Amino acid sequence: MTQAPEWVIQAEHVGKIMAGKAVLQDVSFSLARGKCLGIMGPNGAGKTTLLNVLSGLWPLSWGTLRRFGSDIGKSYQSDPRIGYLGHHSMLYPDLTARENLLFQARLWGLSHPTRQVDAVLEQVRLSWFAHEMVRTYSRGMKQRLQMARLLLIQPALLLLDEPYTGLDLAGRTLFERILTQRKGDGAAIILISHQMDDVLPLADAIAILARGQFVWWSSVHSQSQDHPHFFNTYAKWVSDEVHRYP
Repeated sequence: MTQAPEWVIQAEHVGKIMAGKAVLQDVSFSLARGKCLGIMGPNGAGKTTLLNVLSGLWPLSWGTLRRFGSDIGKSYQSDPRIGYLGHHSMLYPDLTARENLLFQARLWGLSHPTRQVDAVLEQVRLSWFAHEMVRTYSRGMKQRLQMARLLLIQPALLLLDEPYTGLDLAGRTLFERILTQRKGDGAAIILISHQMDDVLPLADAIAILARGQFVWWSSVHSQSQDHPHFFNTYAKWVSDEVHRYP
């Protein structure tokens, strides 16, 4: 007997209006525990807006959104089981990396903050730079520190908005290994990228979001058999967005 999936996200006809414009329209999908959805799409497609809605930072305008089986309605609903790595690091530049993480650990009420902070700094290979001010960090080092902050809470859902930005090859390999482990431990992942190579190693399904809607959705297995159609669809939408604004 097949075990029913344990849903982490269930979105039905979700929409979001901003400044009088529908940025998300009729977005529906489900994501189970231990699965990864890779989302690609042109700039301005609504990808970051979708993550902001899923995380609870922004309320949805219509539709139904359930996280971990609970309907969040149309209110702001943060959840400590969700980790979000976005374009804005929200790090304190005049604190060291270790001070940033200790502040977060104590804010979240972690049981052994010092030990847990040292462990995640080692995990993202920042121990050597732990006592340096974050303002001296490169973009890639800040990405690693953001990942360390996520790992502190061991989130059940990771929302990742272009997480490989600024990383060198070693950093990308490290992130891929960390995310593969988290997925194996049962975490659900939504990963946004413009690069197929970022998405394929982790994703169970791949979607294209364009003008606030999913215009493509396939399993990675199906995707491997339909590469040309996928790339033609993606190229079409990117090209259409370029030509919308002369």
